[in-house]
Amino acid sequence: MATGRQPQLLADLVSHKYPIAEEVWGNFWDRLGDRELEQGEALAVVCSLTTQTPDGESVAAMLRSLQERNPRPDPPSQPTVNIVGTGGGPSTFNLSTASAFVGASMGARVIKTGSRAYASKTGSVDLLDRLGIKLTTSYEQTEQMLETFGMACAGPFVYPKELRLLARNILPFGMKQMGRFFNLVGPFLGAVPVTKQITGTSDHAVVPMFKDLAAGDPTREYWITWNDMGVDELLSTVPSQVHDTERGEDYTLSPAEIGLSEDRPFDELKPVEDIDSTVPHFMALIGGVGPTAAIESIKLNAAALAVNAGVAKDWADGLRMAGDAMAAGEPARLIESLRAHGAQAAPAPAKASGGA
Repeated sequence: MATGRQPQLLADLVSHKYPIAEEVWGNFWDRLGDRELEQGEALAVVCSLTTQTPDGESVAAMLRSLQERNPRPDPPSQPTVNIVGTGGGPSTFNLSTASAFVGASMGARVIKTGSRAYASKTGSVDLLDRLGIKLTTSYEQTEQMLETFGMACAGPFVYPKELRLLARNILPFGMKQMGRFFNLVGPFLGAVPVTKQITGTSDHAVVPMFKDLAAGDPTREYWITWNDMGVDELLSTVPSQVHDTERGEDYTLSPAEIGLSEDRPFDELKPVEDIDSTVPHFMALIGGVGPTAAIESIKLNAAALAVNAGVAKDWADGLRMAGDAMAAGEPARLIESLRAHGAQAAPAPAKASGGA
């Protein structure tokens, strides 16, 4: 039922009038785009969503309302994977980003999405900045990077434009402080041309909702993963639960059963204290130098990418390929190629006219 141009979404959120209809979400996005929101309405909506996550049916309606207003990419012509988590939970080094580079260096086609730091010191986008790797700005450029390098780091264009408008409308507050809800459902917001997405969550309470959201997405298959450590990636130190939409089942992935060391301290997965040491630490890890838990967790997630991209036949094969690629320095060479490509594509700085 149409709601007119009234602030119905805020009223429904505050009163927990669930499920919130797709038309109500659409009304809000339309009024946002037309600059018709009441003063403070955008901030109130964001605060309400962050304070209490709506029910799964309401979140699914929100996603549909955004998809209708934003272009969807063509499906990839070859198996292509993404690994992205929800954030939150205990802080670790940039595990999913490390795994993406290792997986791509093994021959998997990988699109990496992510965000700036929300709960951690350095988000994936912050790390890519420090590495000198530029994000893609279109689907055409993303496909070109995949064809050339086997990997692309997708920019914010894959996310609904309404989120950028919303962020501007809550200034001087920012999404880092207020946008926990959008960070949580971020893995389902991006229109990313992949055949499989590995999405870990630190919050076990959202797993049923995530399963429903994955089931309602016809564009790709999903692995939804979670573990008792509350880390949003697969870990070599504890078993993980995996919900595989392609196989239509849940199962336990036991590191010990595939030859990894479960009895390692969590401290081996922590980020460095000195943020200026982030890049040297990261480069050492993807070269296979570092604590056992960190190295084996990178191999595990890279193997998951390779298995889902069809370049490794099983876990043993994927773990072996990951170790070989890291020992040979292949991930570091991939990073250097991507950095050089970005520097070559960047426009030259304008020359100053006159002066010393």
